[in-house]
Amino acid sequence: MKLFIDSGNLDEIRSLVPLGIIDGITTNPSLLAKEGGDSRKLLKQICDLVKGPVSAEVVATDFDGMVKEGRDLATIDDHIVVKVPFGKAGVRACGALSHEGIKVNVTLCFSAAQALLAAKVGATFVSPFVGRLDDIATSGMGLIEEIVQIYDNYEFGTEVLVASVRHPIHVVEAARLGADVCTCPTKVIDSLFNHPLTDIGLARFLADWKKAQSQ
Repeated sequence: MKLFIDSGNLDEIRSLVPLGIIDGITTNPSLLAKEGGDSRKLLKQICDLVKGPVSAEVVATDFDGMVKEGRDLATIDDHIVVKVPFGKAGVRACGALSHEGIKVNVTLCFSAAQALLAAKVGATFVSPFVGRLDDIATSGMGLIEEIVQIYDNYEFGTEVLVASVRHPIHVVEAARLGADVCTCPTKVIDSLFNHPLTDIGLARFLADWKKAQSQ
């Protein structure tokens, strides 16, 4: 399973990319606005750092606006994946952009039916939001299982990109269910490294070594 960082912060991205575990980045208007400055310049810097898919979301909500903005975003770098919100306009824009060879990530997906429609128009990625579903007492990971099964049934090329990830269990479950990608805030990725027994074991090894050297 590929691992993406859900962030627009260059320092966060620089801290994780050298580890060799990061395959791409997802951003959204909120994340880019938080960083301030020229969003196009920032997206280009992110692409140069990661050398993998970088999702950049349109802010238009109508078909013509999405297509125009999507084409413009795609000129920033070959790694850009245009992110469009699910809906009739978004599905139509996804089909148009995909037909032009532009990679598209259909976001704000909350049902298997929505994921099916996104795949039918050639989405490169579909982004189900598992955390937001969990927030309303609906199984986010249950949705991932449904989408993976549907895509496998019909051999769709669309990749399942698990989004709105809140904790390591989401990551492990996404991998177990066969999702293609999991995108996480840096704090979730950092938490994947942690286990108390690892810390205890390392401390014990070092203490034993120190004791042996002092004899």
